[in-house]
Amino acid sequence: MDAVTDKATRQYRPPAIPDVELRGFWGERADAVSAKTVHILLDRCAEAGMFDQIDPSRPVPEQRLKFHRREGKESTVTTQMFWDSDVAKALEAAAYAVHRRRDPALEARVDEIIAMFAALQREDGYCNSWYLRMQPGKEWTNLRDCHELYCAGHLMEAAVAYHQATGKRVLLDVMCRYADLIDRKFGWGEDQMQGYCGHEEIELALIKLGREVNEPRYLELAKFFVDVRGQQPHYFDEEAKRRGASPDGFVHGTHEYSQSHKPVREQDRVVGHAVRAMYLYSGMADVATEFNDNSLTAPLETLWADVTQRQMYITGGIGPEEHNEGFSDPYHLPNDTAYAETCASIALAMWASRMLGRGPDREYADVMETAFYNGALSGLSMDGGQFFYENPLESHGHHHRWDWHRCPCCPPNIARAVTSIGTYMYGVADDALAVHLYGASKARFTLGGSAVTIEQETEYPWDGRIKLTIGTDGPARFALSLRLPGWCADPSVTLGGEAVDLSGTEGTGYVTIEREWSDGDVVTLDLPMAVTALRADPRVRADRGRSALTRGPLVYCMEGADNDVTLDTVLLNGGLDKAETVPLPALGDAVGFRLPVTVETHEDWGRALYRTTAPTVTAGQGTFVPYHLWDNREPGEMLVWLRTH
Repeated sequence: MDAVTDKATRQYRPPAIPDVELRGFWGERADAVSAKTVHILLDRCAEAGMFDQIDPSRPVPEQRLKFHRREGKESTVTTQMFWDSDVAKALEAAAYAVHRRRDPALEARVDEIIAMFAALQREDGYCNSWYLRMQPGKEWTNLRDCHELYCAGHLMEAAVAYHQATGKRVLLDVMCRYADLIDRKFGWGEDQMQGYCGHEEIELALIKLGREVNEPRYLELAKFFVDVRGQQPHYFDEEAKRRGASPDGFVHGTHEYSQSHKPVREQDRVVGHAVRAMYLYSGMADVATEFNDNSLTAPLETLWADVTQRQMYITGGIGPEEHNEGFSDPYHLPNDTAYAETCASIALAMWASRMLGRGPDREYADVMETAFYNGALSGLSMDGGQFFYENPLESHGHHHRWDWHRCPCCPPNIARAVTSIGTYMYGVADDALAVHLYGASKARFTLGGSAVTIEQETEYPWDGRIKLTIGTDGPARFALSLRLPGWCADPSVTLGGEAVDLSGTEGTGYVTIEREWSDGDVVTLDLPMAVTALRADPRVRADRGRSALTRGPLVYCMEGADNDVTLDTVLLNGGLDKAETVPLPALGDAVGFRLPVTVETHEDWGRALYRTTAPTVTAGQGTFVPYHLWDNREPGEMLVWLRTH
């Protein structure tokens, strides 16, 4: 059977939360988040005092967190300014949890918090607890530093999620009134502000809100925030002057930090804070999809290449530096000091997903998969109770998950990512469906005017066989595009037991079958998973002479818990064909593998610290576990990149 290439111009959008029922691998993780993580998030928000600040029925609290200070720099920022966003992400995760498993107590708690925001909202629509309660009268005076529109964006995303999950409109209506105010306040008009947020987020949130309530004004406002960024005279400089502050006296000292150093269509290099960059590019990609704006295509593709070809860890982690939580020089990817913030991997996956809005392309979906399964998922413990903020690729036994964090953006972010993964699995057009991620699930769509279900039966990511069963009420014509992952050397696809020709799929990396589908049609993918050794570009100094092992979409590592040697004495010596998969009972029966390795020994080294001869080596067996599962057992070493014999 011949496949066809999807060349038609289509706009693909993500499904709503209720459209996809997670099972298997992601279902188990969503259950852990629903049962445990969301309760922890809300409890910790309460303990931090966030609701004291948000709830107008309580006395105005004292400021609890100090302003960030650096010598000679303007002190304007405290993480307390963006508490609204931390609560919003927790609410979004709770919305997905409420939809997944009925929990009247959790739903009542969410409704109570939403009521706080409804009561907080000013008559004109303004809704930000910091400026209404802690610093009243200073709203819209420091967009560069104070996360005002960023907080609004996360609240909008939470409102859409809760509306989709429960049908309740209270928060949605609050956020529509807020969006209406922002639409009146910002724009190209003479009486409007030509400003934008120092921390991007509202761009993509307005697209999500506009789609949910079918309001084109919100889409246009998102486009404005994309188009106005970095224009001259620079808004942040003029804003600082109006406050009586020095334009260059702020903490980070460069507009590259917020990707506002140039208009977006002139940007050709990824710089600054990693999460901010990814959120901006996500918004740009959404605008490109909604407005068929080809002027954004070239810069997006250039920026994508810069990230994925010069500045991305093998895990999908990005942003190696702690000082700016972001990017440094090309190919600077240290392993033991990698910052690689959990939020940044999630944001990279968000950008990749939105790059798929104009059609299937394996280049984006493969990175999305890598980031979710490795760089992002490592940020959450198996039981959903502890979190990584930084995600190094090497540890000497001193890096462990947090119960919480002084800047608690990552815990609710990974919680909402895990529980909403179904919205990333598919792209839906009027008469087409793209399957970007594989995982046990059942999804419902309307395609070509017909109700359609697609059920995935699979043990993915442990096994590469996927059975997709199509359900329809009657004949339904649509295009079904299936990703053939770049990690798989020899994929095969059958329809009704008949082989599908994959010879025309080189362009997009997807096989597209366009036909009239009948109830019960079955498509099967076979994606053999071999243990593969990958090497880094020689310009990545930290990885010279080393290899990392992968199997399917997962990056693997060695842990001290399984290997009774100093990990950096282990040498890979080939032998991948002798790798044997093994179950890992202590890690939820995940699939690991063992293979022959060589180990350097110090037993006969003697007393001298240095000598002229090489150390003695012995034969051994190395056990490897999925990177995202490390540090779920007793403390110990971890290593991704191993020396090669």
